[in-house]
Amino acid sequence: MSTVSHTADRRGELWARLAQVNDPELDEPVTDMGFVERAGVTQSGSVEVDFRLPTYWCSPNFAFLMLDGIRQALDALSWSPAYTIRLHDHMFAEEINRGIEAGKSFSLIFDELSGDQDLEALRATFRMKAFKRRQEATLLNLRRQGLTDRRILGMDLTSLDAVCAVDEEMEVQRARYREAVLERWPGRRGSDPAFVTWEGEEIAPEALGAYLAELRTLRINMEFNGALCRGLKTTRYKEMDVVDGEPTLVDFILDRVPPRECASRSARN
Repeated sequence: MSTVSHTADRRGELWARLAQVNDPELDEPVTDMGFVERAGVTQSGSVEVDFRLPTYWCSPNFAFLMLDGIRQALDALSWSPAYTIRLHDHMFAEEINRGIEAGKSFSLIFDELSGDQDLEALRATFRMKAFKRRQEATLLNLRRQGLTDRRILGMDLTSLDAVCAVDEEMEVQRARYREAVLERWPGRRGSDPAFVTWEGEEIAPEALGAYLAELRTLRINMEFNGALCRGLKTTRYKEMDVVDGEPTLVDFILDRVPPRECASRSARN
């Protein structure tokens, strides 16, 4: 295998791993959101990732969770490379990048900057939201196929897997929901119910409509936040060049960030 094709294979694996890292609040891949500005493999095999969020003041909690996800993705690469992760244009970028370079864990950096906030509790909250959003998508897909609420709620995981997906989107949503189920209950078996609440309670067929209304409220909120994030990022980086360091919140408020020469900040090197 040539050096070029070998590097290309590694680059493909790198982006595939990064695509498994989700924005914790939106449950969408950071690659789809455009947060990974650059991810490259050097000739020596090391990896460099540049990460950028929609606003300078994005929640540091979200930044930590996504950066930690990226770290785990890079640790899982088949060739175990040395790697560098850089957060740009964020109010805590300097502290976070300095901590990473010093070899500190994300939990330690987070503890130093966040006081008494519980990172694991935050992870659990976002796992719950992702579970509910994926569950709603799967339930609605099954309803659209004409299945009755009683039949849907009577499914176990094996019968859910056996349902013929009408399109690729349904197949993807079902796989994502199943992943969330097994993350919530690692010992789940094929004979266990496919649809229960986050707390593990059964859902009565006559209560499914009201339950879906609750899930819909959560999903609309997540979709709105996703659209807002995309819009903010597009507006922020459409024509921007950061000179002499990172921009500050005041720079953005007063529109003092100079124009940039390149039309796009996204480059997969």
